[in-house]
Amino acid sequence: MSGSNSYRLRCSLAAHEMDVRGLAAAAYPDGAFVSVSRDRTARVWVPNPSENQVFTEMHCMNGHSDFVSCVCIIDPNETYPRGLIATGGHDNNICVFSLDRPDPLFTLKGHKNTVCTLSAGKFGTILSGSWDTTAKVWLGEKCMMTLQGHTAAVWAVVILPEQGLMLSGSADKTIKLWKAGHCENTYTGHEDCVRGLAVINEVEFLSCSNDASIRRWMVTGECVQVYYSHTNYIYSLAVFPNGQDFISTGEDRTLRVWRKGECSQTIRLPAQSVWCCCILPDGDIAVGASDGVIRVFTESEERVASAQDLQAFEDELSKAIIDPKTGDLGDIKIEDLPGREHLNEPGNRDGQTRLIKEGSNVEAYQWSVSDGRWVKIGDVVGGSSQQNSKRVMYEGKEYDFVFSIDVNEGGPGLKLPYNVTDDPWLTAHNFLQKNELSPMFLDQVANFIIENSKGHTLGPAPATSTDPFTGAGRYIPGSGSGDQGFAADPFTGGSAYSSSSLPKATTNIFFPSTDGVMFEQANSTQILGKLRELNNTAPADRKLSDAALDCLQKLLLVVTDLKSQEQPTAEQINVLWRTSHWPEDIVFPVLDILRLAVRHPEVNAQLCGGTEGASLCNHLLGLMSPESRPANQMLALRILCNCFSGSHGRALLLGHRDTVLSRAGDLRVVSNKNIHVALATLVLNYAGRLYGQPTEIEAKAQCLSVASTALEVVHDKEAVFRLLVALGTTVAGDSTAKDLARSLGVNSQISKYARVSDPAKVGECCRLVLDELQ
Repeated sequence: MSGSNSYRLRCSLAAHEMDVRGLAAAAYPDGAFVSVSRDRTARVWVPNPSENQVFTEMHCMNGHSDFVSCVCIIDPNETYPRGLIATGGHDNNICVFSLDRPDPLFTLKGHKNTVCTLSAGKFGTILSGSWDTTAKVWLGEKCMMTLQGHTAAVWAVVILPEQGLMLSGSADKTIKLWKAGHCENTYTGHEDCVRGLAVINEVEFLSCSNDASIRRWMVTGECVQVYYSHTNYIYSLAVFPNGQDFISTGEDRTLRVWRKGECSQTIRLPAQSVWCCCILPDGDIAVGASDGVIRVFTESEERVASAQDLQAFEDELSKAIIDPKTGDLGDIKIEDLPGREHLNEPGNRDGQTRLIKEGSNVEAYQWSVSDGRWVKIGDVVGGSSQQNSKRVMYEGKEYDFVFSIDVNEGGPGLKLPYNVTDDPWLTAHNFLQKNELSPMFLDQVANFIIENSKGHTLGPAPATSTDPFTGAGRYIPGSGSGDQGFAADPFTGGSAYSSSSLPKATTNIFFPSTDGVMFEQANSTQILGKLRELNNTAPADRKLSDAALDCLQKLLLVVTDLKSQEQPTAEQINVLWRTSHWPEDIVFPVLDILRLAVRHPEVNAQLCGGTEGASLCNHLLGLMSPESRPANQMLALRILCNCFSGSHGRALLLGHRDTVLSRAGDLRVVSNKNIHVALATLVLNYAGRLYGQPTEIEAKAQCLSVASTALEVVHDKEAVFRLLVALGTTVAGDSTAKDLARSLGVNSQISKYARVSDPAKVGECCRLVLDELQ
């Protein structure tokens, strides 16, 4: 660092038409840097010799067909004495540019999803990370190795000074150390996605995360310090040449300067997301933000912006609108706030925030140590005493509510965004999973959401119509029965789909499908008859008593009689659970009872909640193993599908999504159409729960992958139809998911079904999916 002065604005560059997502100091010319943006361009900026404060655009590069998300500089060599610029983008490619031409010298292809992070090493090596969960090592124009081990998107990579050592940070919350292509160490401690990495020296590095913390690590594995100051996601880090001080940026609209382990300066920006930062050779700091502007800050009095530009920046900041539900301002009661006289008292630290009442308005001010005064940073809207109908922006998306949850005293608060159109149980599950909180709190959090969003209602429910999958609504205990729209199933006498009740589609009635598709039908008499028959031949030590058989019979009658007012008893559920572990060759009628029972709220809660849920999931996964009997594989899949009928089942399956879908996808190779229909239904139910959640791109990627690979071997038209609906539901309204589907070649894979006329729904649905992917 050049000194102990505070950083002040040097210049603002209206650099790009969209978010600035990456910055890097360039090797040439002196003092230059490179920016990349969602506007699909990369630009080189050089100091203007005639105006000390200003940078001028020297070069613009185009080569990506979609957003550009990251950049790194390849050091000069004999062939390229000015160095090279590498950029990664949402088109899954890495483009490598020189400074003397606008188009790429070459393009590196190999990743199957967005390339979101790059790092350059010695001898022209490039390390890339992608949403496809891998990192790749490139040399020249070839991929030398693929680093596999993360279970979610790789958001950050960096090459360490010691040759051969590399780091990757992931949305799976871990950091991995790689040597010669093998994982040497895994670092755990972050509570959410790891978003950035920065090298301190050969044996230490920093990481930042969506959990609003920065961690300092030894390469040997110890976390030696945790830094808190940010109040939202932290996106980027950069270390000063002294190897001790560093900077960070994040979703809380700030750039923070860290000296001697403390946040010494907070610079708030008039943009919600401060995506990236870099330190220039002269010690100045460049940051890029969601408003498309690059801002450079300096400690040097000679390079500070003019008084006019400083005032313009302060004015822009003061006009910002701050919603307390998205920041760290707390619950605001206007009547309790002090007036302007509160600003006569100096602040205690740089960046301290103070709220004052100005008439009926609330204004936010931040203490500036360098200026020795309070600087207005915006007007606050939506305090608790105000009735404000405006929706809240959080992480780039509008919500009806953003609740603030304080979990750890002294740590950052947790944000829980919610729309009244969302399922409160699914929202609660996602919140608990994201923050690694106990699933025992599911009911408490869901009821908190319901209680605190009272008074906000949706429009009337649509008129009941025939379901295109089952011909009926989902199971509701105590409701009347009706025509189920099913033909006979070869195993249970029910559950096969009949298309006779499906009207010809004039609009898209197929997707998004979010209600869940269940396997409802059964012949209770046949199931019980088979159960008694097999019990007579069971080994003596596994034979059920008459009392146990009576329990199962009563349970089956309760869960299949829609008019029954009885509730399943704990004894009945326990007998069902124990009997589901019968020998593999005779267990299938018990599994059929379990399939029907998990639709009932009481059974769903008992078997899918808490530790019992994990046991159920593991048991079903065992029944789905490749060596298991096809009848058991099919029924295990159907049970999983029906678990989606209850909140506890949905939470369980979302929590085990990766394992469940992976095991289910392996069953595509079994030549059994009933298994294929059940597999397709399971993928569809997952897709339905993920609809409207663009942040769940890894989960959607798995749905696309399983559906895509299943379509390569599935021939049954009902299974194909449900897979098509799953694809349509996964990509509907999500541009990133559409991009991923295109990159997987889904268009060409499904195009053959567009001509199918028997049943007509296959061709109609296929054409709608193809239209969605145009």
